[in-house]
Amino acid sequence: MKMKLSVPHTVNQWFKNILQRPALAVTVSILWLIVIGWIAYGWNLGSIGLIDETEPLFAEASRQMYVTGDWITPFFNGETRFDKPALIYWCQAIAYTIFGVNEWAVRLPSAIAAMGLVSLAFYTVHWSLARQDELEQVSRPTRRYLTAAMAAAVMALSPEMIAWGRIGVSDMLLTGCIGSALLCFFRGYAGKEGTGRESSQSPIPNHQSPFPNKWYLACYILIAGAILTKGPVGIVLPGLIIAAFVLYLGKLREVWREMHPLKGMLIILVLSVPWYALVIWRNGWNYINAFFGYHNIERFTEVVNGHSAPWYFYFLVVLIGFAPYSVYLPAAIARLKFWQRSHWLSQERSQQLGLFVCVWFLGVFGFFTIAVTKLPSYVLPLMPAAAILVALLWSDLIPDQNTQPQRKFHFWSGWVNVVFLSAVAAGLFHISQLVGRDPAAPSLYLQLQESGLPVLGGIIWLICAIIIAVLLLSHRWRYIMSVNLLGFVAFLTVVLMPAMFLMDQQRQLPLRELSAIATQVQKSNEEFVMVGFKKPSVVFYSHSRVNYLNSPQEAKDYIKNQSTTQAKSPSLLFLAEQDKFLEMGLQPDTYKHLATKGAYDLIRVPVKKIKDETDISYQVD
Repeated sequence: MKMKLSVPHTVNQWFKNILQRPALAVTVSILWLIVIGWIAYGWNLGSIGLIDETEPLFAEASRQMYVTGDWITPFFNGETRFDKPALIYWCQAIAYTIFGVNEWAVRLPSAIAAMGLVSLAFYTVHWSLARQDELEQVSRPTRRYLTAAMAAAVMALSPEMIAWGRIGVSDMLLTGCIGSALLCFFRGYAGKEGTGRESSQSPIPNHQSPFPNKWYLACYILIAGAILTKGPVGIVLPGLIIAAFVLYLGKLREVWREMHPLKGMLIILVLSVPWYALVIWRNGWNYINAFFGYHNIERFTEVVNGHSAPWYFYFLVVLIGFAPYSVYLPAAIARLKFWQRSHWLSQERSQQLGLFVCVWFLGVFGFFTIAVTKLPSYVLPLMPAAAILVALLWSDLIPDQNTQPQRKFHFWSGWVNVVFLSAVAAGLFHISQLVGRDPAAPSLYLQLQESGLPVLGGIIWLICAIIIAVLLLSHRWRYIMSVNLLGFVAFLTVVLMPAMFLMDQQRQLPLRELSAIATQVQKSNEEFVMVGFKKPSVVFYSHSRVNYLNSPQEAKDYIKNQSTTQAKSPSLLFLAEQDKFLEMGLQPDTYKHLATKGAYDLIRVPVKKIKDETDISYQVD
């Protein structure tokens, strides 16, 4: 029994021996960030093809910038693409220049943005706890480093952060800019406290500096980056969060003087406006109406592209997208007692990190809940705040903590954790009954089931649920979050990653192979047509312009029109699912079959053989 009781003490002592040596502690911290960053974002980053439909839109628009040298107007498939501003395209085009045009280069900006945000969160949490130790005149390196490490790990190893940190779209770059801007704001705000170290070292003692400090300056630069990534939301969202935070604390005038917002706005405008001015100068009202009107105002006030959802949509998104740690968010928020304003007013600024990330989380959640158009990626910017909230809750259980933790939060959240993981395990065991058939990959779910991956995933989470239940019953609550993290890493490495390879082989690989064949067989001026639905990856991999037709009937009409007019090419290349060609009713002697891959066929239709409507045999139902 004595040996069993000494194990936790030995582990804690080992941590203290490392963390009390600053150089070694910093080295271990950097290695920790590298390991979790590589697992979450670097490992197999470019091993899977581009995922339709959104990712290839960005990848091809960036490739067009790289090829043509036009760094102002984004183009996709021969048409202007005004959905997003230019920063993501610039980053991807620069990656192409250095690493070549490939999937890894497409996703590198997202991975760097995610890893940079995780590292800054680690630093901010550690700095805040170090300031608390200074104020309380105690030394708790274990608490500082383990809490910061937990915040970074939970942030990096969460489903939504991984999903958007591993694909080449603008969402993670936006989150990186907004999240880093908010963390820089807090660092600049917290460093101004009257008893803080920075105030005593100010180059202008007892006077207000005429310029924002370096952290506020970084905040402004990052906001400009967010504006260049996704438009007005890049300033509106962090502006609302910062305003709500300082208004709640009654520090608006004080922080206004510190931040020098007029100078900050000048910095933001100088960095972000030139590209907008150039793209408007070149494209005029087409850009203004498309980007500011459709992709910003209408997305907030109306349903765009059918992306509507009920009011509770983001509750489900956060529950799943931040799983399995999301079950601790209610306790993490309640623990802060943010409604006790007098308590927070009595705290030093550096000790208000919990309140700040709470406002951050609720601000993003509330903003996009109000918006009419709803997508899972919209609440990605709240994930860093959620991770810090959970890490601060968990920090109450670290051994060298001076205060008594409120164990009721951990107790009830722990049992919810057990129920949640058990439900996930049950869902994986019965996944074949919960998902439908995918027409683009008819055998996908059957192969997933035969691979045993869903069952293996269910076993992983069921074991985690049992271990957490045992820890709760034995009152060893401090290890529960580690079990969640290890379970997620195991699930990611042995279930999710192999499943992604399998999905890529079934859904995307046939399109890549047919695109390569089309590139080889396509004749001069021969038009490339895809029937049924849009797969932008075909444009990227074929390096050709593709004419997308929505239905077989539209394709029949198009062939007939080409046969009765002076066509540029004597034939057309068609790519579609096999059943779409059957619906087109082409006679065997009116086309040439070129290749079949997965659910898709590639055929050539000679226009000269089809001179009038009688040359096409319409099938009778």
